[in-house]
Amino acid sequence: MKEKILSIIEKNSRLGVSDIAVLLGEEEEAVKRAIEEMERDHVICGYHTIVNWGALDNNTKVSALIEVKVTPQRGIGFDKIAERIYNYPEVDDVYLMSGGFDLCVMIEGESLQDVALFVSDKLSTLDYVISTATHFMLKKYKDHGTILNPVKDRERIPIQP
Repeated sequence: MKEKILSIIEKNSRLGVSDIAVLLGEEEEAVKRAIEEMERDHVICGYHTIVNWGALDNNTKVSALIEVKVTPQRGIGFDKIAERIYNYPEVDDVYLMSGGFDLCVMIEGESLQDVALFVSDKLSTLDYVISTATHFMLKKYKDHGTILNPVKDRERIPIQP
């Protein structure tokens, strides 16, 4: 039942316990207990709203993906390094990656300069960071499975004979 609950609330976290119980054909109290248990065990780590910041006229936020190559620390691997990085308030996400770099760091700043200063003053100065490569997000089309700016049907222009 827990996996089914997670599938439902991952798509729409605004659904209430009673709605989820109806969808699953389960008792409301059982669903409530399962959700509380998953929150306590950090299976459910939070409830978020997907915001299309690009739809606002005054949007000045800048998002960046930063590839980070590091030297893993003896006995702790990448975990302590990732913890040090994810504790910066600018950092939204940190992922351990396979391939050409070790960590993927996602941040948001008020300007390109804010992001650049974070990389030069905080991230690249860490002893175990070998190199970084910053990629700026130009436009977000889909976020967490949600299409942000669906393409509207284009109106066809009638052809005159």
